[in-house]
Amino acid sequence: MRIDTRLAERLKKVSPSLTLAITSKANQLKSEGKDIVNFAAGEPDFDTPEPVKTAAIEAIRAGFTKYTPTTGTLELKKLICAKFAKDNSLNYTPEQIVVSCGAKHSIFNAVFSLLNRGEEALIPSPYWVSYPEMVRLAEGVPRLIPASADNNFKVTAKELDKYSGPKTKILLLNSPSNPTGCVYELSELKEIAGLCVQKKIFVISDEIYEKVIYDGLKQVSIASLNSEINELTITVNGLSKSYSMTGWRIGYLGGPVDVIGAISKLQDHTTSNPNSIAQKAAVAALAMPDDTIKAMACEFAKRRDYCVARISKMPKITCRVPKGAFYIFCDISQTGLDSMAVSDRLLEEALVSLIPGKGFGSDEHIRISFATSMQQLERGMDRLEDWLKKL
Repeated sequence: MRIDTRLAERLKKVSPSLTLAITSKANQLKSEGKDIVNFAAGEPDFDTPEPVKTAAIEAIRAGFTKYTPTTGTLELKKLICAKFAKDNSLNYTPEQIVVSCGAKHSIFNAVFSLLNRGEEALIPSPYWVSYPEMVRLAEGVPRLIPASADNNFKVTAKELDKYSGPKTKILLLNSPSNPTGCVYELSELKEIAGLCVQKKIFVISDEIYEKVIYDGLKQVSIASLNSEINELTITVNGLSKSYSMTGWRIGYLGGPVDVIGAISKLQDHTTSNPNSIAQKAAVAALAMPDDTIKAMACEFAKRRDYCVARISKMPKITCRVPKGAFYIFCDISQTGLDSMAVSDRLLEEALVSLIPGKGFGSDEHIRISFATSMQQLERGMDRLEDWLKKL
């Protein structure tokens, strides 16, 4: 058998992560004793709350270690429904909820359940790295829509209309956004919802960063705007960012009954249920008051303000102020280098690890995560500034 026929054709269309080489090199340097400042992290640096850990330990001791229903326990799904109602004005029933192995898994399930071969997905660019690859795995076609920095990296309904066509099936919407930190406001979402209803475009609304939001802005779920857009929207969320539970792998989605039924069948034959112990931990998390989440978001806001102030005084780099999430998407076009070169050289020459923008759809940007301590931010910003001055 020829080598090029050993693997499935669909995987030949999927690009490997551009961040892996940088991450691997950073880990290698760290193992050699180098003092690496990590600005690459895509997860909160806070520990998982104690009540959540306690609930997991109690679940193990009680023997809650067997299969659960594929789509999650009824106990957890009821709490997710209550959360959607309280935070997002969404009235889902447990039959409209699927709990999966992280929000990424939820998004993949939605994409795979909706797209037929050759159908198109609208993806505002910059985008989270996995969106186009998920579409390609489903044998769909990613339609990337450039979002201008002048509009804080948000696309308009008019731009979506321009890029949509007879094969357009879904829109992947991420607010607050990774990597740009943009947040879509009510008026913008109303226009986008109107277009999607008119053209019968499904919306997969990735709201995983909803609790990490700044400047008095409020997260608006597009599915809450009216019954018509609700019937076309799959709302995705999870516990990774809000409760610092990235490794626990609990995500969830809510949506129309027929779509949920298809996603349930898909999960039946892929992963079955999400981890039973993590589901008990998720119950404890969703039962907690919002104080812990608010304290974490407040600390992120301080870090954001510090980083933006530092970057604004540096040569050859600019940034927009992110309104949500914990990343700053920096324009490095004035350096004359592409994002891979900047990332690679910063790691080699300044021992600062960050993510090149090429993987997010813009080779003129880098992504800096401020999900690390103020001490690390100060050291990293000093190194970044010194490096830029020497360019």
